[in-house]
Amino acid sequence: MSKFLKGTIILIIAGLITRILGFINRIVVARLIGEEGVGLYMMAVPTLVLAITITQFGLPVAISKLVAEAEAIGDRRKIKKILVVSLALTTGLSIVFFPALLFIAPILSKTLFTDSRVYYPLIAIAPVVPIIAISSVLRGYFQGKQQMKPYAYSQLLEQIVRILLIAAFTTAFLPYGVEYAAAGAMLSAVIGEFVSLIYLFIMFKLKKPLKIRHRFFAYVKAGKDTFVSLMRIALPTTGSRLIGSIAWFFEPIVVAQSLAIAGVTAVNATKQYGELTGYALPLLMLPSFITYSLATSLVPAISEAAAKKRQLLIEYRLQQAMRLSLLAGGLSVVVLYVLAEPIMQLMYGTNNAAVFVKVMAPFFLFYYVQGPLQAVLQGLDLAKEAMINSFIGSAIKTCLIFILATNPSLGIMGAALAITVGMMLVTLLHLATIIKAVSLSFYVKEYIAHILMIVIVGVIGHVLFNYLSLSLSVRTSVTMIVMLIVYVVLSIFFRFIKKDEIKQIFHK
Repeated sequence: MSKFLKGTIILIIAGLITRILGFINRIVVARLIGEEGVGLYMMAVPTLVLAITITQFGLPVAISKLVAEAEAIGDRRKIKKILVVSLALTTGLSIVFFPALLFIAPILSKTLFTDSRVYYPLIAIAPVVPIIAISSVLRGYFQGKQQMKPYAYSQLLEQIVRILLIAAFTTAFLPYGVEYAAAGAMLSAVIGEFVSLIYLFIMFKLKKPLKIRHRFFAYVKAGKDTFVSLMRIALPTTGSRLIGSIAWFFEPIVVAQSLAIAGVTAVNATKQYGELTGYALPLLMLPSFITYSLATSLVPAISEAAAKKRQLLIEYRLQQAMRLSLLAGGLSVVVLYVLAEPIMQLMYGTNNAAVFVKVMAPFFLFYYVQGPLQAVLQGLDLAKEAMINSFIGSAIKTCLIFILATNPSLGIMGAALAITVGMMLVTLLHLATIIKAVSLSFYVKEYIAHILMIVIVGVIGHVLFNYLSLSLSVRTSVTMIVMLIVYVVLSIFFRFIKKDEIKQIFHK
């Protein structure tokens, strides 16, 4: 089996389990602290992502790419330089940003957010900064060596720890208020990250590849060229992620302020934002574990192919990743569109957010291919162009949120539409950039067949759900199973699932 497919499959399996555990977490949180608590939690999450993005500094991708290149020529000394310089850099950043986050938390909660209770979840996430600083380096190292198991297992372990703690923490803090319960939920995520880091460190030590502490500072001083190489990849990668993280950081602020202008109270704004970002978007992003797995494996695979100037292999990997992303995304889109209301009702005890799912689902096919497209750009040393694309999309999204959400007739739906437009724009810009860099064929008949397949499955699911006279849970489950079976059969019929890829999976 090719390293690309093997690594992707390992990450997909781990991602599926992680995503299921993540949904269990969300259901537990939603049931325990309600829409208001979820809103507070989700308002703090963008700050968590921003802190992680700044601390990682784009190093996982840079480390992965450079370690893969050094591994190909057997340069262990270069690998050690990469690790030492990366650890020194991330440690320095964490020393700066950990106290900075503690300092700005009260300012953010009192001035930018319309709900000052966000302060408590913000404080709870601060300890994640130094943890991520080290784990990001180790994850990049394992990805570069195309050893995906430690990385995948660390993700699973993080979710398992979180799910074991989240119910206990939210229940313990809930009597003090939903803001404390939201902080407890955030704290369980931090502890999960810490346990994940311990596992990565143990795996690194067990393999005994390098003695990092030996002449650590000497390697740091001699690592100028390594630092430059890392920054050449990390800076535009960080810029791209930072733009997305900053846009997401300002998103709840802009949404809250826009809804306030539209006449929505702070409490209702928090609830509505919780419905959109805590209920609807996680469901719509369900297949992202597949696209993220493909993207993670694509970076070293595309880098290797580009270094050897194998243009046909680059296009093959890209077409393969896009097809698998659309295949997984198409199933998610049709199931969520047809069964949005019963799924929401069964998971969260309310179907208020179902309207967001129905409106946004058809356009999320663009989101599912965005990750692989960005990975290809990074592998082709076009991370700067990806950063510019992300900036354009994020800027337009933020402006549209303010324009649409301030309209009383749209309200929070305006924010949902703005998020959708921004997402689609970034994907199209990524695709245009790739077309300029490499030759890319478009198989129009395949795309038309894919849309036809989605429509057929959707019609069958809609008719079956309305025809069955069973309980809601049984009716929903039966409909989903039938839709899945029909989708798989049609995928084989239209040859979206390739026989040679199946053979590669089951034969080493």
